[in-house]
Amino acid sequence: MIDKLHAAPMNLLPPAWRPQVSALLRAGETLRACLETDLTADLRYARGVLLLTTDRILHLTAEAPVREWPLGPTLTLRQTDHAGVGLIELLHAETRKGLVRFTLAHALTATHWVAEFARLRADCDSVAETPETCPECHSPFDPTTGSCVACARDLASPPSTRTLFRLWRFARPYRLQLLLGFFLTLSATFATLIPPYLTMPLMDKVLIPFQNGTPIDRSAVILYLGGLFCAALVGWALGWGRTYVLALVSERIGADLRTTAFNHLLGLSLEYFGGKRTGDLVSRLGSESDRICVFLSLHALDFVTDVLVITMTAVILFTINPWLALATLLPLPFIGWMIHLVRDRLRTGFDRLMRVWSEITNVLADTIPGIRVVKAFAQEERESKRFLAANQYNLALNDRLNRLWGVFSPTVTLLTEVGLLVVWAFGIHLIAKREITVGVLTAFLAYIGRFYARLDTMSRIVAHTQKAAAATKRIFDVLDHVSSVPEPRHPVTLASVSGRIALREVGFRYGSRHVLRNINLDIAPGEMIGLVGQSGSGKSTLVNLLCRFYDVAEGEILLEGVDIRNLGLTAFRKHIGLVLQEPFLFFGTVADNIAYGKPGATRAEIIAAARAAHAHDFILRLPLGYDSLVGERGQGLSGGERQRISIARALLINPPILILDEATSSVDTETEKEIQRALENLVRGRTTIAVAHRLSTLRKADRLVVLDRGQIAEIGTHDSLLAANGLYARLYAAQTRQHAEDGSTGAEHA
Repeated sequence: MIDKLHAAPMNLLPPAWRPQVSALLRAGETLRACLETDLTADLRYARGVLLLTTDRILHLTAEAPVREWPLGPTLTLRQTDHAGVGLIELLHAETRKGLVRFTLAHALTATHWVAEFARLRADCDSVAETPETCPECHSPFDPTTGSCVACARDLASPPSTRTLFRLWRFARPYRLQLLLGFFLTLSATFATLIPPYLTMPLMDKVLIPFQNGTPIDRSAVILYLGGLFCAALVGWALGWGRTYVLALVSERIGADLRTTAFNHLLGLSLEYFGGKRTGDLVSRLGSESDRICVFLSLHALDFVTDVLVITMTAVILFTINPWLALATLLPLPFIGWMIHLVRDRLRTGFDRLMRVWSEITNVLADTIPGIRVVKAFAQEERESKRFLAANQYNLALNDRLNRLWGVFSPTVTLLTEVGLLVVWAFGIHLIAKREITVGVLTAFLAYIGRFYARLDTMSRIVAHTQKAAAATKRIFDVLDHVSSVPEPRHPVTLASVSGRIALREVGFRYGSRHVLRNINLDIAPGEMIGLVGQSGSGKSTLVNLLCRFYDVAEGEILLEGVDIRNLGLTAFRKHIGLVLQEPFLFFGTVADNIAYGKPGATRAEIIAAARAAHAHDFILRLPLGYDSLVGERGQGLSGGERQRISIARALLINPPILILDEATSSVDTETEKEIQRALENLVRGRTTIAVAHRLSTLRKADRLVVLDRGQIAEIGTHDSLLAANGLYARLYAAQTRQHAEDGSTGAEHA
């Protein structure tokens, strides 16, 4: 088994690497895992492979010599990912000895690689003996937990049933209704236990004497039957009230949970969303909160009822006959032991199942909004295979859980049936010895039927409880996340904002990589600043810092002399109008999209903003004008039309500060002219920071700030920077030359 496990990585190696790897392996050294890499340490694309052997770690690339790190007790690994880049760090006594970067396309394989390293460090023999394998990655399951080590990174803190108690935070406002529901449950349970107790005198004082020749006492029959009817009627009324009250409460708890989670999600920084999939978040706030609601309204209520019925029934049975009661409770310890045995596996399995279901939702969330791209590149079959793979893995996990549950549930039923036979046998023995009557045994059997039925349903609730625990954990994973852009405890309120901005020694980094450093800049009110630089120079990052989507790692950004970290987020962002390169429009009317930043705007204000944005004319050509529906993400409108609506949206809130992030880079020349005329109205009298790909669009800027590798290289006007013949002049000349070549090529083709 070990040989097969070790031989597999060599077979998985790309053929191009096999000769080199075979030559590197020493005598007796075995390859354990391999990982293809596609980035260098300085984030350039380069093919490579990371190898794990029984003796060392090797990293091979086409551009650099082989690097190796011998395995030892002090060598540890740390895997992280951020902003679409994965990282494996090799640490010796917390000191970094090496790092390997890769795109997130290889993240899953990297997780398996790190898990194999952990297995090699621990004890590969114990893992290799496990016969079951994970249906996703075919790695061996841990024999003690039945979970896949390679897929366990997301399960670092496995869900616990105790997580359900955290829901009390949302249940506390409804504690009086819950108390009423518990009282109704207690009363209804008591009412349902009355009928078996009445069958004893009915059997012993009416039916058995009648068989022995005594006439039936009609008044006694009416009394007992009336008691049975009244108990059934009262039990029905109390059960209805209990179900109604607790269902209302559970729905409100679920609604509050969804609202709180969504509001908390809105308050998190962009950094959090950069590492999450849309489908996963939709699944957490949608289907999983609904699963919790169903658990609270149905299964939790059934569980409480079952506990009360079992407890009350046990008390009644012991008052009737203690020895017969002990025989009744004989299977209970075995059932409890089985529940304890399967509980953890069910909980972990359901948590993994929910993550797989989130992956299915992710495929839908990727494919449906991008259906035009899918069809344009004829990738329907590829997306179908992605969905099939996720669906098949979901099916495999369900099959595994069903096999476990398929053994557990019938076994519980068998134990209850055996318990019933024990009671019959022992009861007949006691009747033969004349220690109990037939009526007592009949009542016992009636109670036992309810007792074991509740015991059976109580055992079935285990699965629903573990599902709810896993769902609760995933929602509280969101609620427990703290934003990296926090609200100040005592926010400063600005009386007025003229648009004066100052950056002092501003620096920012993604992980250990510096993106910006030593940025110093003063922007006067009403001044237009153009941000210029090559791709990756830090322009968009600086815009994100100015909007406080991220917080600076070093230095400070001041608005009117106040650090923006001391301003309330909502109040601060109300002073900023943002026009993005890719404008986002919501499903709704054109008027609703323009008024998004000012929901109470009048129709006259909306039209005035649209006129200033040069959008009024094309809006009137739409079927319903301003009341025309805009499709999801602005489907049905051209890029220029969407951009002008976003400019109108920024104009309507009348912000003192305006940020333009590549607002005209993705449109044609004619549309750009229209947008430029709209922007002239937008920037008038405002502090403006503009990022533009086409340098010619920034000629009217008061100053241009040229960024290079995260630092300010030059500052000046368009003409002064051209005269300085520095970086800006080279960028401008290169772009002018490119435009000229494109124009001549177009003329030749014409």
